[in-house]
Amino acid sequence: MIKTIEKYPYFTLFVLVIVMLLPSLDLLRVSIMEGRNFITAREMLSEGNWILTTMNGEPRYEKPPLPTWITAVFGLVFGIKSVFALRLPGVIMVWLIGVYTYLFSRKLLANEMHAFVNSLIVITSFYVVGIIIEAPWDIYAHGFMLIAIYHLYLLYTQGKLTNLLIAVVFVGCSVMSKGPISLYALLLPFLIAYAVVFKFKNKFLSNSVLVLVLGIILGGIWFYYIRVADAESFLKVASVETANWSSYHVKPFYYYWSFFLQSGIWTIPAFVGLLYPYLKNRVSNKQAYRLSFLWTIFAVILLSLIPEKKSRYLMPVLIPLAINTGFYLQYLISNFKNIKYKTEIILANIVFGIFGVLGLVVPFAIYLFLQDEANQQLFIFIPASLALLLMSYFLFFNLYKKNILQVFYISIFIYVLIVLLVIPVNPGFANKNKNYTSIENLKSNAQNENLKVYVLDIISIEL
Repeated sequence: MIKTIEKYPYFTLFVLVIVMLLPSLDLLRVSIMEGRNFITAREMLSEGNWILTTMNGEPRYEKPPLPTWITAVFGLVFGIKSVFALRLPGVIMVWLIGVYTYLFSRKLLANEMHAFVNSLIVITSFYVVGIIIEAPWDIYAHGFMLIAIYHLYLLYTQGKLTNLLIAVVFVGCSVMSKGPISLYALLLPFLIAYAVVFKFKNKFLSNSVLVLVLGIILGGIWFYYIRVADAESFLKVASVETANWSSYHVKPFYYYWSFFLQSGIWTIPAFVGLLYPYLKNRVSNKQAYRLSFLWTIFAVILLSLIPEKKSRYLMPVLIPLAINTGFYLQYLISNFKNIKYKTEIILANIVFGIFGVLGLVVPFAIYLFLQDEANQQLFIFIPASLALLLMSYFLFFNLYKKNILQVFYISIFIYVLIVLLVIPVNPGFANKNKNYTSIENLKSNAQNENLKVYVLDIISIEL
């Protein structure tokens, strides 16, 4: 089983993402950021506003249009009223982030199993998944930038014009997804970390500048066009956005320094992975570990320098953090049977034991506190609960036998099953409530009863 999983990493990542996210994709409430994206996508199709983007007929230039173009295409194919279809591209981006974390790690480490561990960590990190609902532009910006970073790394190590061109294109795609955000939060800390670790080797400076300049030019074409075609609206939006960086959601410098908590179930391993003095002599590739560590730390420092802070802005940090966390898990996988220090053994048992306990407790907790909802979802609840109980047994059995690689894979399966199980039965997530239903039916009801509808103030974007 394990050999099959490792033999087909891309397919395994695809299946895990599909099982984890698709069954409940249309059950989650539409967020305000999603609402803005969906409305803009709808007006691309209904009004033809593909370049001069609008929301409710007003200019909408706060975000570049590439993610909205992709959303609109899926809406055109599958229906603009299908929340499932509109969210599907975000799910694909989660898979791509997993794939390119694997590809980058494999080149960096020359170890396929370790690379696969890193990719599994990133697709199950809390905000990598959560961001597709909360802020749909972010997953595109950082996903495209990760692809650019992979090809930039290949450019450093292998050369080739194709790597330069691909890196330029995806830097441009990232800029066209959320402006310079990912340049600052993901690419710049990578470049600084790479320069520190590899000492400007392989034409680092010239290649980096060339990719940056050409990528920014490519990604800036839309901004330039808007600046010329609708200068007044563009300048108004630009002034508000830039002012927000220093005056909106202002938090202290140390606000982000609990960033490892955003990895969710990997919080403890992520924290241990950041204990550089402890882990540096336990990893097999010290240079690669130093790169991932500095990449993570520099990303947090750079984000901390900006006065405006939100927890979701930490999402790009989770990519290098996943790679960094993988070094600790790889150490356990390779050395657990030979570890002599009891504290290390106890900590590893706690890390993975949490998964086993959750697998045992979650089905009973759901049925105890959400019995009515569980009874309505029995076709998911029963098989998922039985699978969780079985997986927990195998986890504890393999933990006792010190087969940590098997324990790690089982932990991933348990996490995926918990996500699959919890969302459909949790009324806090449900999209099927009377407010949504009344808004959806408002137009048809008014037409049927020949009523004229007025609005006091505004209707919230989500509705």
